[in-house]
Amino acid sequence: MRGPNRKPITFARRLRGDQTNAETVLWNRLRNRQVGGCKFVRQYPIGPYICDFVCRERMIVIEADGGQHADSHRDVIRDRFLREQGYRVLRFWNNDVLSNMAGVIETIAAELQRRLEDAAFGAPT
Repeated sequence: MRGPNRKPITFARRLRGDQTNAETVLWNRLRNRQVGGCKFVRQYPIGPYICDFVCRERMIVIEADGGQHADSHRDVIRDRFLREQGYRVLRFWNNDVLSNMAGVIETIAAELQRRLEDAAFGAPT
């Protein structure tokens, strides 16, 4: 095979156009460095997975999940892989995003700050 594998990128681009309501609402709050001054990207490929939102500088993945993710063995495997890559995974239910956006953003902001402080003190993430 020549060149990079474009399949994950093409799939991620399609997902950006097919976001759920919760993903759209959350993206509108995360984009343009609105939370903690950090840049987020959406539908970002990491290894074999495409993550809903990623802050690359603080190594945080944010997932907005519907009911199909309850007790998902695949999510456990995915989260383990992402942690092994150095990412912290935050999962929120779609109904929490839609009904408690302030709480969701507060949790994200606190984790962004924690990761910044850990990096400043050389603590493992």
